[in-house]
Parts: sequence; structure tokens; C-alpha cells
Amino acid sequence: MPLLPDRVVLISGGTSGLGAAIARAAAREGALVAVTGRRREPGEALAAELTAAGAKALFIRADIGEVEQARASVTAAVAGFGRVDSLVNAAGLTSRGTLLDTTPELFDAHIAVNLKAPFFLMQAVVADLVARKAPGTIVNVLSMSAHGGQPYLAPYVAAKAGLAGLTRNAAHAHRRDRIRINGLNIGWTDTEGEDETQRRFHGAGDDWREKAAASLPMGKLGQPDEIADFVAFLLSDRSGVVTGSVIDWDQNVLGGFD
Repeated sequence: MPLLPDRVVLISGGTSGLGAAIARAAAREGALVAVTGRRREPGEALAAELTAAGAKALFIRADIGEVEQARASVTAAVAGFGRVDSLVNAAGLTSRGTLLDTTPELFDAHIAVNLKAPFFLMQAVVADLVARKAPGTIVNVLSMSAHGGQPYLAPYVAAKAGLAGLTRNAAHAHRRDRIRINGLNIGWTDTEGEDETQRRFHGAGDDWREKAAASLPMGKLGQPDEIADFVAFLLSDRSGVVTGSVIDWDQNVLGGFD
């Protein structure tokens, strides 16, 4: 039996990388999938791919860093599929900045995409669920860096740590509405966005994946499809009553030392 039969799942940042992997996993598990993104071409291509595979899929063009566009994406998903049962906040901004060189503009950009957008997407989805007296599930994609992170990720860490707290707060507030809200602190993951980041900010060459894998305990980077399967599980009834959990999805153990 599929994990998400006839569930309507909205995925922010769902047109590439981890978001696209989650969209594919949700579709394989029987969900009707709506994905948001700023770029029309990859979004429409993914929706066409999922449709060709037998799923029902919808692309919604939106810059979720703008609150009204974030809210409108929920409205569009409801218009397209009649409701939203589950939300995945997968969109993320990872541009670099330290405590000393981060500008107000860079800080605001991180807050807008990594914290403010998830807040108002959750607000819109939860409002719809509560109005319908329907159960629902939400998964927020965070980062191991939310625990402290690297010096060059100061505004990113600030926003993701805020999202971890928001995840717990919203889960507590709406547990009696049967709305389960959880988060994943993901570690170093092999995505198109990470490839661009490594090349742009760290001068990485074509062999950066191999070097990174060799440095990690299990000899590989995190894989988007593996994370996507776990997200699908958390969205599904098979994850039971779990809510308010922020799970470290990584091969390094916080607090462990050699």
C-alpha cells in the first residue's frame, strides 16, 4: 500500500534538488503533488515528468520570499486540488555571511526565505486544515547547522534555528487539531544547489564530491532520495503520533567526540 494515497502535498522549493526528490517520492506514494519555485521551466518539466509517470502534479510559480506569493501558492494548490493535506518547506537560501560581514540585506534575505516563508506557508495551510476540521502533516527541512553551524553561515543559522523553534511551537499549538509538524536537520547532501555552492563559494573542482565523501564517516554524502523517503514517511500515517520532533538526519552525532 502507498504511504500517501490521494494526499495533496504542497512542496516549497520543489522544482530541483531535495524538493524535487521529495516531490517524486510523494508522487510514488500516491500523493497529488503541487510544487513551487521561481523558475517556470524546471517546474513545468517536473510536473510533466510526474504526470507522465501517472501522478497528478501541479507547478505553481512563486517567490516565497515574498509573503503574498507564499500565501498565494497555498491558494493556488487549493484551487488546483481542492485542499492541501500536507506541506513540506524545502526551499532554502544558503548564501554565505559571517557575523562580521553579513549586511542587513543578506540577513533579511535569509529570514525571508528560511524563516518567514515557512511561517506564513504553515499559517495558510493550518488555517485551511482547521477550517475543514481535517488532520494534516507538515515537515520543515532544516539543517544540522541550526545547532551552531560554520562561521560563514551566520544568517542561515539564525534563520534555521528560528525555524526549529517554530516547528516545536506550531506542533504544540496544533496537536489537538491532529496536525503533526516535524523537522529534519539534514547534513551535507549531494544536490545541484550544493554543487553550485561549493563551486561558487569554496572554489571546489569537479572532484569535490569524491573528496567530501572520503572525509565522511559512511563514505558518502547524504542522498536526496534517501531524505525524500524519510520525509514521505513523516508525512504519512505510518509515522503515528510523532509531532514536534526535530530529527538529526546525519552521519555525525551531535555532542560526540573522537
